[in-house]
Amino acid sequence: MPKIKVAFFAETLEENYDGAVRTMYQIINRIPQETFEFLFFCGVPPKQAIGFPVRTMPALTIPFNASYRIVLPFLSSFSTTQQLDDFQPDIIHIATPSPMGHFALRYADKKNIPVISIYHTHFLSYVAYYLKSTPFLIEPTVNRIAKRSKYFYDNCDLVYAPTQEMVDYLAGYDHETGHMKIWQRGIDQQLFSPTKKDKPRLQKITGNHKPNILFVSRLVWEKNLDTLIRFYQLNEAKGRPYNLLIVGEGVAQAALQEQMPNAYFLGNQSHTDLAFYYASADVFLFTSITETYGNVVVEAMASGLPCVIANGGGSKSFIRHGINGFLCEPNHPRDYFDHITQLLQQPHLYEQFQAESLALVAPFNWDSLVAQYLEDLKLLQGRRQAVAA
Repeated sequence: MPKIKVAFFAETLEENYDGAVRTMYQIINRIPQETFEFLFFCGVPPKQAIGFPVRTMPALTIPFNASYRIVLPFLSSFSTTQQLDDFQPDIIHIATPSPMGHFALRYADKKNIPVISIYHTHFLSYVAYYLKSTPFLIEPTVNRIAKRSKYFYDNCDLVYAPTQEMVDYLAGYDHETGHMKIWQRGIDQQLFSPTKKDKPRLQKITGNHKPNILFVSRLVWEKNLDTLIRFYQLNEAKGRPYNLLIVGEGVAQAALQEQMPNAYFLGNQSHTDLAFYYASADVFLFTSITETYGNVVVEAMASGLPCVIANGGGSKSFIRHGINGFLCEPNHPRDYFDHITQLLQQPHLYEQFQAESLALVAPFNWDSLVAQYLEDLKLLQGRRQAVAA
């Protein structure tokens, strides 16, 4: 029986770049090569072989985010089209509605090839951060991006959304939702686990016995870092009752270090060390409202780390306020501070949050999610063959 051929388009395949790419690798690492043949197109290639051929397309670093490269498909449209023609894909998987994504969508439409996409990135929520110095541009830019996003996702055959929150959000921008399916994220619960707790090791890093508040993210401004800075300033004004630990790197790092000199900047961490920090800290603080899903929130919950997060974006769908965590006014640092203090002063509530969080994430399993993805690829191919017949 011939293999099912899938052409996969993504801006970057640099492993661990962000939650979206980590999700892609959960799929890549589980593809049965006896059944599927994948060809990957990207702007930033993987640093190591992934078991499938990769074609790199010309890409440009965008001025307002040096950590992100956007593919310029018109610079290689002829060669990319030829490579696709030679490969003859049965299905096209497109990661984002970028220029590269629209190029792949046009090719698929011309060849009557079904398209699958995963709603990874909440681009609309980024606009206010990048254009805050020119607020008059925010509304027209949001409208333009929303229009292109609607065209892209409405013309896919299947769109995975991580939460109902995101489906409802897209529906609010007049997206068709009948072809959307809730497809959450899995988690390695052998890795992210309360068993990785090592308080003495963490105390050696901080040099004290204060409660440790952990923030994990790429350090880019769209993660609502302004509020994180103001939380730090409030903590300082209160006599520094908490240690603030920050895991991650990014274009905002230098500015954060300058404005938060007493925070502990730990850089990027391996999965093993990250699991230690989650399990050993006392509270997980997350100010971002731009997440489609929020992998770091789920990782913290699986590690038994109670979460105090912004009431916004896809992350909030995991938190039942006062039951398994706290949801805060996104831009009010005092709200985060007061809820953290309440949590740390009530041991029974703390234990309740831990137990409820562990119960929530227990069913999240990558094997079953990827099996569903592979089955959907087969169904899409079957529909195409039926139409062709």
